[in-house]
Amino acid sequence: MENIQQFLPFILMFVVIYFFMIRPQQQRLKKEKEFEGKLKVGDKIITKSGIHGRVAELAETTIVVETMAGKIKMERSA
Repeated sequence: MENIQQFLPFILMFVVIYFFMIRPQQQRLKKEKEFEGKLKVGDKIITKSGIHGRVAELAETTIVVETMAGKIKMERSA
């Protein structure tokens, strides 16, 4: 019984970390993947770095974004 009481704080800390850090991150990544999959040419986007533009071309791993200054080729995950 004492062994369980010794590990109880660690178990509780893991549960708290899971629900406040790990699970929300997994949900956010899932939403990002869904958004990435729904992209099509002509969509207006804002990249994670704050670049505003319109999707000009799509490839399996890259995307070409048309901005006011020209076109930028970047990874889809960016």
